[in-house]
Amino acid sequence: MLKSMTGFGNATVEAGSLSVTAEVKTLNSKFLDIYCRLPRQFSDKEIDLRALLTQQLERGKVELSLNLTRTSGLRPGVTINRPLVTAYVHDIKETANGMLMSVSDSDVLQLALQQPNAYMTESADPTADVSDWNTVLAAVQAAIRRCDEFRRQDGAVLESKFQEYIQTITDRLDDIEQQDVRRIPAVRDRMRNSVKELLDSETFDHNRFEQELVYYVEKFDISEEKVRLKNHLAYFLEVLSTEEANGKKLNFISQEIGREINTIGSKANDAAIQRFVVQMKDELEKIKEQTMNVI
Repeated sequence: MLKSMTGFGNATVEAGSLSVTAEVKTLNSKFLDIYCRLPRQFSDKEIDLRALLTQQLERGKVELSLNLTRTSGLRPGVTINRPLVTAYVHDIKETANGMLMSVSDSDVLQLALQQPNAYMTESADPTADVSDWNTVLAAVQAAIRRCDEFRRQDGAVLESKFQEYIQTITDRLDDIEQQDVRRIPAVRDRMRNSVKELLDSETFDHNRFEQELVYYVEKFDISEEKVRLKNHLAYFLEVLSTEEANGKKLNFISQEIGREINTIGSKANDAAIQRFVVQMKDELEKIKEQTMNVI
C-alpha cells in the first residue's frame, strides 16, 4: 500500500498533573528531515524522539512540537529558605534596635531576602521525571500513529489516481496499435509514389529499392517499443499493488515508460499517433509529479 509523505497527527495525553499535547506534521522531501520543537526540560530527549520518528515515518520533512501543561499541584522550582531568612530578619532588627534606628518590617524582609542563600533550588524528583517522560512518549507515539494513518489514507487516493493515469496511457496505446496497422502500408505507398518515375526507368534496380524500402520501413517500426511500453505499464501496476511500493521505484518505472513513449513519437512519423503520444505524455507528467509525494 502506498503512503503519502503529507500527513498530520496530534494527540493529548494526561497523567497526574501533567497534560502533554504532541503534533506531528510531514511534507514531501527527498530525504528524511526532522525538526523538533521541545520544552527545555526535555531538550536532552531529542535524540530519542528523532530515533522514534525515523523508525516510524521513514521519509519526508517531519516537524514535531510538544506542549506541556501542569493541571494541578504546581510547585516553584526555587523556594525561600525560610529558617535562614527568619534568622536574617531577627538579626537585622536587633542590629537596627541596637543602633536606635527604626526600620519597617517590609524593608527588613526585603533586605533579608537579598542575603546569601536566602533562596534554594528544589532537588529534582527522579520518579516524577520518569513519569513525565512516559507521558510525553505516549503522546508522541499516538500522534505518530495518527500521522501515519493520515499518510495511508492519502496514499490510497494517490494509488487510485495512478491506476487512472496508467489506464489512460494504456487506452492511448491501444489507439496507437490500431493506427499503426494503417500507418505502415501508408508509409510504403507514400515512398513508392515518391519514386514512381524511378520505378518506370529501365535502369532502375528493383531489388536494391526493395532493400532500401525494407530498411526505412524498419526504421519506422514501433513494434518493440509498443511491447516494452505495455510491459512497463503492467509492471507499474504490479509494484503499485505490493507492500514494498515506494515513490522512488515508481518514479524509475515512469522514466522507462517515458523513454518508450518518446521513441514511439519520434519513430512513428504519423500525425494521429503524435496526438496520442502527447496525451500519454500528459498523463505521465501527472504520474511523475505524484510519485514525488510518495514515501
